[in-house]
Amino acid sequence: MVEPEERPSVAGQRLGAPESMGISTLEPGQRPPTMPPGRQVAVRVHMLDGTQEVFEVSQRASGKVLFDLICAHLNLIEGDYFGLEYQDHRKMTVWLDLLKPTLKQIRRPKNTILRFVVKFFPPDHTQLLEELTRYLFALQIKHDLACGRLTCNESSAALLVSHIVQSEIGDFDEVQCKQHLLNNKYIPEQDTLMEKIIEYHRKHVGQTPAESDYQLLEIARRLEMYGVRLHPAKDREGTKLSLAVAHSGVLVFQGHTKINAFNWSKVRKLSFKRKRFLIKLRPDLNQSNCQDTLEFMMGSRDCCKVFWKICVEYHAFFRLFEEPKPKPKPVLFTRGSSFRFSGRTQRQVIDYVKDSEFKKVPFERKHSKIQSNSSLSPFPPRLCAEGQGERNASASGHQMDSPIGHAQVTVENPALQRYTGSLTSHTNGCRNGTTDEPDNRLKPSPTKQQAEHLSTGPVSRSPQHSESSSASQVMMNGQKQSLKLGQSPDGRQPSPLTTPLLTDTGFVRTDDEDEVRRKRFPTDKAYFIAKELLTTERTYLKDLEVITVSFQKSVGKDEALPDSLRNLIFANFEPVYKFHESFLKDVEQRLAQWEGRSNAHIKGDYQRVGDVMLKNIQGLKLLTANFQKHSESLLELERMCRSSRKLEGLCRDFELQKVCYLPLNIFFLRPLHRLIHYKQILERLCKHYPPTHDDFRDSRAALADVSEMVVQLHGTLMKMENFQKLLELKKDLTGIDSLALPGREFIRLGCLSKLSGKGLQQRMFFLFNDVLMYTSRGMTASNQFKVHGQLPLYGMTIRESEDEWGVPHSFTLFGQRQSVVVAASSASEMENWVEDIKMAIELADKCNGPSAEILSSSFTDSKSPEESSADQESEDDLSASRTSLERQTPHRGNTTVHVCWHRNTSVSMVDFSVALENQLSGNLLRKFKNSNGWQKLWVVFTNFSLFFYKTHQDEYPLASLPLLGYSITIPSESENIHKDYVFKLHFKSHVYYFRSESEYTFERWMEVIRSATCSSSYICSLNRKEPQVY
Repeated sequence: MVEPEERPSVAGQRLGAPESMGISTLEPGQRPPTMPPGRQVAVRVHMLDGTQEVFEVSQRASGKVLFDLICAHLNLIEGDYFGLEYQDHRKMTVWLDLLKPTLKQIRRPKNTILRFVVKFFPPDHTQLLEELTRYLFALQIKHDLACGRLTCNESSAALLVSHIVQSEIGDFDEVQCKQHLLNNKYIPEQDTLMEKIIEYHRKHVGQTPAESDYQLLEIARRLEMYGVRLHPAKDREGTKLSLAVAHSGVLVFQGHTKINAFNWSKVRKLSFKRKRFLIKLRPDLNQSNCQDTLEFMMGSRDCCKVFWKICVEYHAFFRLFEEPKPKPKPVLFTRGSSFRFSGRTQRQVIDYVKDSEFKKVPFERKHSKIQSNSSLSPFPPRLCAEGQGERNASASGHQMDSPIGHAQVTVENPALQRYTGSLTSHTNGCRNGTTDEPDNRLKPSPTKQQAEHLSTGPVSRSPQHSESSSASQVMMNGQKQSLKLGQSPDGRQPSPLTTPLLTDTGFVRTDDEDEVRRKRFPTDKAYFIAKELLTTERTYLKDLEVITVSFQKSVGKDEALPDSLRNLIFANFEPVYKFHESFLKDVEQRLAQWEGRSNAHIKGDYQRVGDVMLKNIQGLKLLTANFQKHSESLLELERMCRSSRKLEGLCRDFELQKVCYLPLNIFFLRPLHRLIHYKQILERLCKHYPPTHDDFRDSRAALADVSEMVVQLHGTLMKMENFQKLLELKKDLTGIDSLALPGREFIRLGCLSKLSGKGLQQRMFFLFNDVLMYTSRGMTASNQFKVHGQLPLYGMTIRESEDEWGVPHSFTLFGQRQSVVVAASSASEMENWVEDIKMAIELADKCNGPSAEILSSSFTDSKSPEESSADQESEDDLSASRTSLERQTPHRGNTTVHVCWHRNTSVSMVDFSVALENQLSGNLLRKFKNSNGWQKLWVVFTNFSLFFYKTHQDEYPLASLPLLGYSITIPSESENIHKDYVFKLHFKSHVYYFRSESEYTFERWMEVIRSATCSSSYICSLNRKEPQVY
């Protein structure tokens, strides 16, 4: 048996660890199990850091004894995620059974080497509470990358390697980095990606090894092959496939592409019979012809049994609350396998670590050449401590709250760094980040639920030190401990979740401060209307900078952009940008005078804004020709992108930059939308003022001028909004050549369930004025939607068919070539779809019939609709995956189409227009359901989403929250939100509270957010075709 005090300090060993501390599978206070009597046998174990250790165990000792010795050797607390694998006498890789004697499984221990590896891969690495555990997981990812098991695209591979290099050699040094990459091979194609790895490594300055592990796991967990161990198999037709098991269920792969997944909730039983592996599914009430048993052929019975065992263990570990009890032994006959999962489940592991107090001791990193103070808490170390003032001055951290816990992030944002750089801690005398994900993107998870409801911006997330202006004293283990804001009484740092935004910050305002502020500033409604003008003007100027500064810097100087197009874009945007710079200064000056921040108010009455609006709108009328040119710029840019692949690539790359938080072509329409904003603001101002008010005449005159401009440009805006939407949808769809046909108008998109031979299947439908398309989502990185059918609207009829098919909210579309039965998610969704489809059919019937393009592309295959229904539907995901794999182009995964898909809802063209025209921005205080403080954020609403910034000067958002599917309400008494002007956003279990500064701003936020969460029908668009003239 290995004696800890006799062995030298090696990699992976925690220095000074007591012998009985941190045993993975023992309860607190217990010692390792006594070794059974018998001859001692040496067993060699290959560790994750590349070292080999020898452990002596008794001949009678079970696998659990050996495993506990290894965990004691590492002082590993969360050992249940790991396992021991080896090659048996049949050359098959199998897991060591912890309940059986070790030497009965390893028949020749002298010639067998066990490998200590990760066995259970959780969906979210933030569930790993120990830094040592995350370090071992990072070593596993490193090994999987090197052997080609973890496959990904080149960018992800380079980014993963850059974090590995950062953890091993520290901050970037070009010579050292190149030499290290030449001496170490991390991925098979490393030589071709050398420059990209170096480029990424350059951006990781200041990142500790613990933070590099965190970032590595954050990227890896999003990859399709993360934690996947393929087991070769064939389907009934003999097609070569691979089976795998994950936390969510059983997966089916073809090559390295996932083509199917069976969630645990749908699996009734897993079994095997000889070489056949059987998956029995629960009956689906929505599918009449559902196949309840799936059969796969594997190489041998032993292969089936090995895979069946790991499936049983994965199911128990991730789905059960506690270890399953052993079955009583039968008296006479045995039937089936007695194998069961042994050990704690994930739920038990997390509760055990959280409820127990362990002495955290450092450990060594074998491959790291830099000094690293490993955290004494289960979370990554804080970057700011005494003596690290210089480092903290250059890295600003933000600790944040999420529905799951706290998150700490570093934001690579110069504006944010300037803002927080002046903040200092009065207690420690050291400069810290602000304290206060989703998540993930925010993040509420960012775990998987977070990915569903929150999309994160391009933020570098890393654990940071929290800031507190004061420290409280608590008693811990009989001693006084200093407790910083955001720190738990057990000394642990908050969990570093993947979504940066949604967390408590150090900006916690007290009630006294609120009262002082209310007494200090005006409370007149006109003041808050003027302030809305100021806040939205700031956002509008930032949007113009996307074109005049960022786009010009990235694309404007490239030879792929013709001079004629360059002049057309920038010569017409720069005068508008300069005008609004001056306009913003006028508004800021007037608000400063209104609030009394200067002595100018002594010289006259400055509590008005109509005169400023009138003067500038009269100047804006001189730029009408430039507004017309903006639409021409968009049309010409699209035409040049179709003819130049290089220019198309430049624009696509620019859209992936952090500053371009919306689709690029939306920014070309911002000046037209801004005119509508001015009109809405002036309408509210005129409605508020009595006719005798001094500012009424100027406001009325300004409203008349801007209304005239809106009427003049309204037709252009309607056409360009439709054109812009067609261009945006073109990026989300594959399998269709020409979407933006002349005369085609977009009406609605959203999820409907299509009835096929396999039952109801979720499909994405796109309704235009001439055709209805239905698609399915591809299962690749690009996640584009594959078009499966186009139903011409000419001659189509529609009929409700809930009684006929027994499916709630269903209706049938009868076309000239095909009939389709679909079902909506709710009665209101069905009403909107039926109303819009009927309107679109009427429009199509008034025309001369379907175009040749639609008829030729309705069905590209030679099958009849009856022949193509069942087979085609069953291979939707596979065909979509193949098509997307051929392209492999980077693509946003948080577009409106994808949000509708995940939240099973729909939006119309009216909704898109309203969401763009109802833009609103300003400061809000945000709070989570389980957090205490309020965090001050700059929030921008546009395009169905809230975008969050630290201040209005930031260049890009920290994160975003898509609002489709959310509900907005006022908190109830039971929620104990004893503040004024608070509204609540909630979707399923995700809850956010937002607090505004006045009744007017509260009503405005409620109004614009409701416009994004309540869908409108096509008929509403007819009411907005012609604006009112004043």
